[in-house]
Amino acid sequence: MRKCVLLLTIACFVLLPLTAQVTLTRQDNTQIDITIDGKPFSTLFFGPNTLKPYMWPLRAADGKIVTRQWPIAEAPGEAHDHPHHRGLWFAHGEVNGLDFWAPETPGASEFKPGRISLEKVVEVKSGKKAGSMVVMFDWKDQSGQTLITETRKTIIYGDPKLRILDFDITLKADQKVVFGDTKEGTFAIRLAQPLCEPAAKPQPGITPGTGLMTTAEGKQGEKNVWGKRSKWVDYAGTLDGEKLGIAIFDHPGNPKHPTYWHSRSYGLFAANIFGEHDFYNDKGRNGSVTLAPGQSLRFRYRVVIHPGDAQEAGIEALYRKYAGGKETGPGTE
Repeated sequence: MRKCVLLLTIACFVLLPLTAQVTLTRQDNTQIDITIDGKPFSTLFFGPNTLKPYMWPLRAADGKIVTRQWPIAEAPGEAHDHPHHRGLWFAHGEVNGLDFWAPETPGASEFKPGRISLEKVVEVKSGKKAGSMVVMFDWKDQSGQTLITETRKTIIYGDPKLRILDFDITLKADQKVVFGDTKEGTFAIRLAQPLCEPAAKPQPGITPGTGLMTTAEGKQGEKNVWGKRSKWVDYAGTLDGEKLGIAIFDHPGNPKHPTYWHSRSYGLFAANIFGEHDFYNDKGRNGSVTLAPGQSLRFRYRVVIHPGDAQEAGIEALYRKYAGGKETGPGTE
């Protein structure tokens, strides 16, 4: 009898679905660390010396770092351009004449730098299948006056093969706010150097890229992705001998869905609904958005870090499950 019970218990454990503990740990008013099954995944930085919040680094399920390490850390073969490209971030390059996209790079734009600072950490939760955090930020001008109050909810799922993050971002105007028409935005990731597309002119000391961008319509390469509209884009290449990719999903409920893509062969990977005159090379277009005091914009995105390319990872099927509105998990069962 005991032997039967033991065998039944073992069988139950074997049949249990694989899950991973997702743990979020707040470190004072500087950062929130994220681990999955006890292993580092990422950190959200928002300390007093941080000019805009960012998550860095991002890792694949096997621990490989898929985002550029510089300027936070050094890694051989990385390009040292655009120091404001840090991991994953959400910001915009022209809001009421202020630059929230590149405040770390004085002179990068014609606008004075703004600052996105911590207002409060509302909630931090860990869990067996997913962890989450709700954090509020203030978009401030140089006098410290708040233009926008941002509420950002992030859910991190503990899938055994994928790393999946859901973002739900609401921007509420504290005064009249104009999001200007510029390509410099908005929801963005800077990829690790090997995942970039191959450079037309290889640079000495820079690791050659192996990556390729692919849209939901099957278009490939920067020429067919930059400035174009698509419900998702996948950026995949070879990293440390393994084919890996990152996909960004644009939620069907987002403003101007499907979004435009400010995605570059050198590794910038960004969704941006505002930069129409740049994307169409038409100064007569105006992609700006104006909010009256109290009005809001809501953006939702999913990031999927996966083995293989878009086809091998089944990105279209994963997008359909996401777009179907499931709130209980990443839809990878």
